[in-house]
Formats: sequence, C-alpha cells, structure tokens
Amino acid sequence: MNERIKILRQKSLDEIPCISLERAEIVTETYQKYEGTVSIPVLRALVFKELMEKKTICINEGELIVGERGPSPKSTPTYPELCCHTLEDLEIINSREKISFKVHDKERKIQAEKIIPYWEKRAIRSKIFKEMSREWKECYESGVFTEFMEQRAPGHTVADDKIYKKGFLDFKKDIEQELEKIDYLNDIDAYDKKEELNAMLICADAIIKFAQRHSELAKEMAKLEKDEKRKAELFRIAEVCENVPANAPRNFWEALQAYWFVHLGVITELNTWDSFCPGRLDQHLYSFYKNDIENGILTEDEAKELLELFWIKFNNQPAPPKVGVTLKESGTYTDFCNINNGGLKIDGSDGVNELSYLILDVIDEMRLLQPSSNIQLSRKNPDKFLKKACEIISKGWGQPSVFNADSVVEELLRQGKSIEDARCGGTSGCVETGAFGKEAYILTGYINLVKILEITLNNGVDPRRGVKIGIETGDPRNFKTFEELFNAYKKQLHHFIDIKIKGNNIIEKLYSKYMPSPFLSIIISDCIKNGKDYNSGGARYNTNYIQGVGIGTLTDSLSSIKYHVYDNKNISMDELLDALACNFEGKEIIRQMLLNKTPKYGNDNDYADNIMQDAFNAYFNEVNGRKTIRGGVYRINMLPTTCHVYFGSVTGATPDGRKAWQPQSEGISPVQGADRLGPTSVIKSAAKMDHIRTGGTLLNQKFSPELVKNGEGIEKLAHLIRAYFKMDGHHIQFNVVNAQTLKKAQKKS
Repeated sequence: MNERIKILRQKSLDEIPCISLERAEIVTETYQKYEGTVSIPVLRALVFKELMEKKTICINEGELIVGERGPSPKSTPTYPELCCHTLEDLEIINSREKISFKVHDKERKIQAEKIIPYWEKRAIRSKIFKEMSREWKECYESGVFTEFMEQRAPGHTVADDKIYKKGFLDFKKDIEQELEKIDYLNDIDAYDKKEELNAMLICADAIIKFAQRHSELAKEMAKLEKDEKRKAELFRIAEVCENVPANAPRNFWEALQAYWFVHLGVITELNTWDSFCPGRLDQHLYSFYKNDIENGILTEDEAKELLELFWIKFNNQPAPPKVGVTLKESGTYTDFCNINNGGLKIDGSDGVNELSYLILDVIDEMRLLQPSSNIQLSRKNPDKFLKKACEIISKGWGQPSVFNADSVVEELLRQGKSIEDARCGGTSGCVETGAFGKEAYILTGYINLVKILEITLNNGVDPRRGVKIGIETGDPRNFKTFEELFNAYKKQLHHFIDIKIKGNNIIEKLYSKYMPSPFLSIIISDCIKNGKDYNSGGARYNTNYIQGVGIGTLTDSLSSIKYHVYDNKNISMDELLDALACNFEGKEIIRQMLLNKTPKYGNDNDYADNIMQDAFNAYFNEVNGRKTIRGGVYRINMLPTTCHVYFGSVTGATPDGRKAWQPQSEGISPVQGADRLGPTSVIKSAAKMDHIRTGGTLLNQKFSPELVKNGEGIEKLAHLIRAYFKMDGHHIQFNVVNAQTLKKAQKKS
C-alpha cells in the first residue's frame, strides 16, 4: 500500500469510537416540528432531509472518497426513534473493557434532558414491548428467542447495479411518472401511494443536496490549500460530488463515490439490520474500471488506491451500540457489510475478471475489521481465483470467507426468484442469501433450539427461571421410545415458533405504520413501481428469516439420549435428568460417558448425522413457507453471529455432557472438540444437511498455520472447499491460528 493508504489506514485503526447525539437531536427537533401535521412517510422523508442538510460533514486529510456517518470518523450516531438508550446504557457503552464507545458529559446531558423525555415511550422498541403478549415476553426473558427489530430497523439488503446506471435525478423522473399514474377513482391505496412517492421525492432531493454540500466544502478547502497536488485533488472531489449521485457515475472514482453516498443515506435514514453493502463490487465496477484503464484515465495502481480508500471508509463506521440486555450480552464494531467477489454473471458464465483479483489484493493488504469480504465460488470459476483467496486465508486474519455461488443460485430459485435475479444475487451479513437490489430479506431473530429441548425435558418448564413457558408434552421419564421424546420436542418447537411469528406480525405492522424508509425504498426494485415502502412489502421479493442456533449441541444431546437411554439402556432417563439438574456435580462418570462414548455430529457418523437431519427437518418444516404480513414467506437459516454464547448462558446442562451456562455449538459447526476425525469428516457430516432449503448456513473450521503454510497446503485447502461445495455446502470459513496464539489472546482478554 502507498504512503497515503498507510497513513489513513492507521488513523482509522487509532481513532477512538465515540457516541454522537447530533443525529438524535436533529431527528427529535424534526419530529417536534412536523409530527401530526404530515403523513408518516413524509415525516420520515423530512427527517431524512433535515439530516442531509444539517448534519456535520467533513473531508478528512488525504482522502479521495468522502463522507462519514457521524460528524467525524468513528463518531457514531444513535437512533432514538428505534430504541432510546437509557443513561445506564450510556455508562455501559462508555465503561466496558471491549467494544466501548466514549460518551462525553455533553452527550449524557443531551440524552437526559432532550432525547429520553421525548423518545422513552415513543420509540419503536417501547411500542414493541407494550404490544407483546405475556407469553412472548416470558419466552424472550427465558432466552428461547431474540428479537432483532427491538434494536434495529428492517433492512438486511444489498445494492445492485441500478445506482451505477441511474442518478437520483433519473430516479425522480421514475417517481414522478408513477405519481401521474395513480388512479384516485379506483385504487383504494391511491392516497398511501401518493404519500410514499412524495416522500421518495423529498429523499432523492436530500441525497443530492448532501453530495452538493461535500462539493462546496471541497471547493472551499481547495481555495485555502497550499499544496498544489492536494488542491487539485480537492477540486476533483468537488467535481465528483457535483455529479454523483445526482447523475449516473461516469468513471471508476465516481462509481465508488456514488455508492458511498447511497450507503451513508441508507444507514443514516435508519439503523437497518446491518449488512447494507455494494454486493458484487467486481462486477458492478468492472465496466468503469475497464473503460478507465483502456482510455488512460486510470492506472491499476490508482484503481487499487481508490478501492483501499473505500475500504477505510467502511472501517470508519462502527455499528451503533445496542440497548438493554442485548447491550450487555453482545458487542461488536462490525456492521456486517460483506462485499461479494467472483461468482456468476447474469448469463450464468464465469464472473471472475481482472478487478476480482485486484479486490483480492486489496483484501490482503488492508486487513481491516470492516468491510467483511467473501468470494462467491462457482464450479465455473478458475482454480487460480480460489487459490489466490486460499493464500490470503492461510495468513490467518479471517477473510475472505467462501460461499458456494452455485448453491446460492439454487437456494434463490427454490424461493421463487427468477434465474437472472438469482445469478445477480449473493450473500450478505454473515451468510444470508438474497436477490440483491430486489429483495427485502429481513432477519427477525435467533431461536434457541437447545433451550427448547431443555424445556421439553422439563415438561414445559424453564428450569432456570422456574416458569412454565412451554406446553405440557409429558414427563420424559414416562416416554418408552426415542420417537416419543422427539415428537414431544417437535410439539414444543411448534409452540415457540407460533409465539415468535405472532410477535413478528405485530412488529412488522409497527414498522410499516410508524417507520417507513422512503430513501432505501428508492433503490430497491419495484418499490417505486408499487408506490409502496420497503417496510410494507414494496420490494419485488419479501422474505423473513428465523435463524436456528445450536444444531450441533442439539444433535449430540439427542444422540446421547437415544444411544444411552433407549438403545443401550446404560443410563435411565431419571438418572440423566438428575445429572442435568445438578450440573453433573458428583456425576462426572456419567458426564464423561456422554462426552466420550456417544456418536457425535461432525465425524461422518450416520447415527448422529441422521439425528441432525431429523432435527434440521423439524425446524425447517415448522418455519418454511409461513406467510408474512408483507406478502412474503418465512425461510430458515442456520447462523448464530455470537448468539450461541448468549443462548448457552441461559441454558442449563445438556445431555451431550455440556455444563450449564457454557456456549452452545456455533453455526452448523460441530460442538467444539466433538469432531475427532479431521476436516473431511466434518464437511461430510455438514453436507448431510440440505443447505439448498435454507437461506444460509455457517461452517467454521480451525486450522493450524503449519497445515497451509506452503503450496501443497494451499492446494489441499482448495480441494477441501471444492469437495464441500460439490456436496452443496453453502459457506465455509477458516480460522488459521495455533494454540500458542490463542493462549496469548486468552491472557489479554
């Protein structure tokens, strides 16, 4: 990397994240000024307009891509209309050892005197908890499931290529045409469409104004700049911001800047549920790159510099902190912006190009927390591309992850997407599949599959809280067969999924009514055509996901019960339940038998893996295909982020030998230490899950650096990935680290 990149990268790393209440103040003042005088979509658009016109802007020294989420790098806004932080929250944010945000006294004072009094009972989170049933709250408190929308707005979506083909002046024309088509005589939704489309118009003007403010600032800075090279750069920045995103970008630099303004617009409008990103960056930008190179406008080194500056912009934007219990349980600076690289073109041919390799170079050099990166690997992609990615993976810093592009297309086709939209889709966030730029695919929360088994073993009672939250499915001591036990588990699963989805239906309605997102709606296909907001089902495709957590722990627990209680009868159900109730105190012999004398998932053992398939199918059958109020359907995916740690902390001892309150298995990975026959056995076990019926699965593997330190090791890693993907695996990611490094990290933690 060149000197400019070294300096700006280090500044981004050194910058201390802090909380800014500028956005919260502007939002509050706008609501106080307009609430009750205009429709809700127009109110939200006016909020966006005020933010774009009033928020502090900056152009950092040396940068070429401009714009920040807050007043300065890593100055992080809050979203009180979604969830209003308490003063206790601010203290936790400020004082926790890891993932802290500096909270100044000024911010505490503003929060106490201005934000909390207005938003404490108005925020969406407050509305949610007011509307939820007692049984929903009991399940939430017990850790049966989490709810994403209490912390974030819907918006787990990704940009497609339309923002590189159209400017917002073009989008305005599209909106105005739809306004003219409204049939006020026969369309009962005519008024709602008018208000939504008018809100979009306001937002389109606002993002253009936001860019123009940066153009004007760059000109002012250029006039004062004494360094001639930097003066020229500032005038060029002014020219770029004058053109985009008002108009379609004309070159590579403008394309990156156009996306960045859109990105800031989306994440400023609302704190969407993570992951908004440019998606298939190599394919979206390739025509600009190729044209600029061929016409001498840009060199490869200059393109790489712009991409590296783009990477730094992502790293300057920590994810806004959560609230309440979730704030204590999880924290990350990562906004899960996951850039796709490779995969397929719209015609189904190999999508890898020169820019794909350049992006791999950028990933390798930058080594930043954000953005996340992946390769979309198709059987049509060359091995050279995979091996270059594997070389980066072998260096042990966690990126890029690897996705099966062919499986992703199959998953989207199964969900009813067109072949073209499926090929132009990909993955975002952690591992989630979606049709980029055309789908609202909304993650509604995690479900604790292991906790549901614990409740089944206690006949509907959560033993941690002593509260009956499940249904009575019978005392397991009286079950004569494993099938009786598993049927009881399925009944409990049905009960809790019903509760979760009943709550989801109310929450979706609250967002549709009170928190539309007219700016995001402009760039998602069919929202303009339908005159309907993203949060109300305006997108071409609408999908809700519930994420299943703990499949490895669940499988091994069920395997232990079947193997020891029913098949071999070397322990009674009574003895097992007693051992679980006392967290194996004085029962270490039983625990060791459960740990070491049981068929375990992750070893290509059909006894355990068949149980995994049954558990997966039970979950799939309960969720898949249920209707959403936005006109879409529910799907499943299998990922935890870090929720397997939280879910473990609310789940007692389990029949696989796990002690109470310890983490559960992560993603679809085996329980830590349970896989004893090597990585090929793990992928063979994991591949027995039907990944194509999900919207994403997450498999992590840990390798010692010695295994992948040379060409032979890289070759084997590439073959392992290809083998897993031939069996329709969805995702795989590698932690390349040795025991010594992990022990050092433990000492520092």
